[in-house]
This record gives sequence, structure tokens and C-alpha cells, in this order.
Amino acid sequence: MTTGRVIGVILLVAGILLSLVCSLVAYTSTRAVEDQTAATGGATLGIAIAIILALPLIGAGIYLYVRGGAEAREMVEIKRQRKILDMVKTRGQVNISDLVFELRSNSEQVRNDIYKLVGMGLFTGYVNWDDGVLYSVEASKLTGNKCPRCGGEQAFAGKGVIKCQYCGAEVFL
Repeated sequence: MTTGRVIGVILLVAGILLSLVCSLVAYTSTRAVEDQTAATGGATLGIAIAIILALPLIGAGIYLYVRGGAEAREMVEIKRQRKILDMVKTRGQVNISDLVFELRSNSEQVRNDIYKLVGMGLFTGYVNWDDGVLYSVEASKLTGNKCPRCGGEQAFAGKGVIKCQYCGAEVFL
């Protein structure tokens, strides 16, 4: 559980307890009053004050709990992308199926992660989706318009991507 979620739960519990304690004090303090109208008004005022005091704590607790969950999901994605980068850098080339297996993911998610890494400028290399292999290549080797895999001519395929017209390898710049 992330820190934000833990603090969120603590604030939620504190807000609820504060509300309950203040409401109990308001109720018991007006219980001994002989005039029922004054007792009801006093209890209502006490409960309203308890809610006003506790509401910010409960609201902050809910916000931190939800935000902590979003951060936890984001950290899972970042760890997965970091693992892809580490695997490619240490091995030089990695089979997409190995990435899928080691990340406990699917090929579409791995493909999306690779494109995100390229978009952030963290990965330069090329991938052959047909053979299912991801290659790490130094940027200096990617100059020119020749495919590093087959030597064929490459064509611009999108932002930061060049695709070989012959073997289908995609080179990320």
C-alpha cells in the first residue's frame, strides 16, 4: 500500500471517529436537559459542528486514498517499462515473447510500452514485429536510410519511427 493510501485511510478513520465522538458528546450533554426542544436543538447543533469538523478530514482522506491508488498503478507501469529497457540494454536483443513472459503481460501491452519509451526518448533501436525481436542499437548506427537488419531502404513511418519496406523492421530514432 502506498503512503498516500495509508494517510488517506488514517484521515478517513480519524474523520469518522471525530464525527462520532463529537456527536456522542452533543447527544449525551443535551440528554439531561428537561426541555426537549432545547435538547433537540442542542443535539442537532452538536452533530452539525461534528460534521463540519470531520468533513475536511474525510474529504482529504478520500482524495489521498484515490490519488494513492492512481500513483500505485502508475508505478506498476513505470516498473514494467524500466524492466523492458534493462532487458534490452543488457542483452542487446530480446524476443517479444520473452518480454511478455517475464513481465507477465501481453504482446499489445509490451508494444504500447515500447512506443511510450520511444515517445519519451528513452529507447533507440529497432524492432522486427514479424520475428518478434527487439534490438538495442546505438544512435550512430541508425544514421542513413539503410535497414540495420537487411540493408534495405527505409521509409518514414511516423514520429521518430522509420520502417523498412522489405523486412518490416521498425527503427526508433
